[in-house]
Amino acid sequence: MLTDILLLIGGLVLLIGGGELLVRGAVKIAARLGLSPMLIGLTVVGMGTSMPELAASVQAAAAGSPGIALGNIVGSNLANTLLILGIAALIAPIAVPRGVLWRDGGVGLGAAALLLLAGWFTGLTRPAGALFVLLLVGYIYYAYRKERVGGAHSAAYDRGEAVVEVDPALSPSATAQGSLLVSILLFVGGLGLVVGGGSLLVRGAVSIAQGAGITEEVIGLTIVAIGTSLPELVTSAIAALRKQGEIALGNVLGSNIYNVLFIGGVTGLVTPGPVPPSIVAFDLPLMIGASAALMFFAWTGGRLARREGAAFFAAYVVYTVTTAGLVAF
Repeated sequence: MLTDILLLIGGLVLLIGGGELLVRGAVKIAARLGLSPMLIGLTVVGMGTSMPELAASVQAAAAGSPGIALGNIVGSNLANTLLILGIAALIAPIAVPRGVLWRDGGVGLGAAALLLLAGWFTGLTRPAGALFVLLLVGYIYYAYRKERVGGAHSAAYDRGEAVVEVDPALSPSATAQGSLLVSILLFVGGLGLVVGGGSLLVRGAVSIAQGAGITEEVIGLTIVAIGTSLPELVTSAIAALRKQGEIALGNVLGSNIYNVLFIGGVTGLVTPGPVPPSIVAFDLPLMIGASAALMFFAWTGGRLARREGAAFFAAYVVYTVTTAGLVAF
């Protein structure tokens, strides 16, 4: 069991560290190729920071563990909404522009509903995966057009800004210089670490589930999801400490969109398979309910106050304990 735990922890470390190197290399390459900073932030940074979750889900699905693959997607969104936003709102209340909430929160809610429909009727098939990827491309294009004309920033933009706030070296304007060869090596090295880390994480998670007599879904929904969501927790907490609540919120909303449409879409295209019935019956509806609760709280008060943050955090603790308790009993 200790070896399995070390495999899982080592996999998470490699995933997060490799993801950082991959994004650094990709941003530098994109800047050298002349892509605009805005487009780099919306695509390279947004997708690159989702690589740990993507590697974990794709490799879990390929290994015949859909509980970990889908549990990671759903569990990451639950952790984003309840745990990470809860902590961010406890640090500092978050003002929520209603236009941004309905636009980006509505996209995330719609994506979650589509994943639930796929779970009910078809599973995460290649056509479903292709639809998710096409919807993500459409959302990024829409966000890019909105950023060019000005106004309220999109969640995709804020997600990139949150990452740059933590690591200014990832700013596209600061990375246009330097050796292209070094940038490529960073990218390839980061990709290798992400792939290797995903493999170790899946092996450790499957072995822990088998040894402890618990389901892979529980491991995916809790341990794997929390581990791969650590970068979002750090970036949102730092944004909240700096009184940049809109960036903290946009980081979470953007991550939720990418998790379903990008990670779910690519997972369905590469390794199609069923959505575990337990996730369809309970966790996916709960994910939709959490997203709806976020929109309701923000709509009624125009912000997420500390009491709402406390409610979200408490709800996540209850969810985690209940999920583990269902296995025990």
